[in-house]
Amino acid sequence: MGAKMRNFLHSAVLTLDAERAHRVAIRALAAWGAAGTPFGKAPQAADSVTLAGIAFPNRVGLAAGLDKDAEAIPGLFALGFGAVEVGTLTPRPQPGNPRPRLFRLTEDEAVINRMGFNNGGIDAALARIARLKRRAGVLGINVGANKDSADRVADYALGVTKAAPHADYITINVSSPNTPGLRDLQSRPALDELLAAAHAARGATPLFLKIAPDLDRAGLEGAVRAAIDHHIDALIVSNTTISRPPLASPHAGEAGGLSGKPLQALARAKLVEAREASGGQLPLISAGGIDGPDEAKRRIDAGAVLVQVYSALVYRGPRLPRDIAQGLAGR
Repeated sequence: MGAKMRNFLHSAVLTLDAERAHRVAIRALAAWGAAGTPFGKAPQAADSVTLAGIAFPNRVGLAAGLDKDAEAIPGLFALGFGAVEVGTLTPRPQPGNPRPRLFRLTEDEAVINRMGFNNGGIDAALARIARLKRRAGVLGINVGANKDSADRVADYALGVTKAAPHADYITINVSSPNTPGLRDLQSRPALDELLAAAHAARGATPLFLKIAPDLDRAGLEGAVRAAIDHHIDALIVSNTTISRPPLASPHAGEAGGLSGKPLQALARAKLVEAREASGGQLPLISAGGIDGPDEAKRRIDAGAVLVQVYSALVYRGPRLPRDIAQGLAGR
């Protein structure tokens, strides 16, 4: 991607209202991808890895939440991501929580969101994915439950069933803090029921599970054990946090999930806990506060196979994934 496009996207993110900037960036990436502009492929790294039978061209993935409706996949791969995870997608469209619901904490290099799984529904997103002529990397589809669902386990099973023919892997998201009661599904026996249903629905498509950084040691160990027992292929550690370390921004008191640099230490600690709890039986993907090659290297050294980024793109710009991929390749 050219410097002018990178500068445009970064300027849009930093000068507009947070949610409007998000839409501008997605539309710009979608337009460039649709125009067939020669972005280039995701960089192949010297330490590219195979996980769950999937060949990842590099270790850097985009976390779910940026491209909720699978609108800009080619453009996102062009930024250098080895994997792009879209969603979270629910069986039925839903508007999410009232605005304002997305806040930049510039002084802290952080973001707070309480989006609430706003998306146009899984069917519309899968139709866009089906029209893609090719992929430059690995495509993940993140699925969730509708806020007003009477049977959330059934929602997840349906999402997995629909996503399986289109995804290289599927992520079960039970860790968003912005859908009431959703995080309760991280605890056993509810998690056992959900993972059993998802496993039965997936066919041959690998399943990943994304957990919250706010689980205590016992809760994390229970989630890890459930993932192993139900043959989940990888654990993503972790989603946003409802905890609040000291923050300088005037938006610090907003409700929702905190991401970005203030999550760094907690996410790294939970990765270490997950590694210890799994005893090497479960591949780990680290997310939360990864803002450059140095922090990505720390996560790989702490036991992660892959890393995912999102919030740091706001502050470090669209060159970030390529910089991390190249930094990891040369570590």
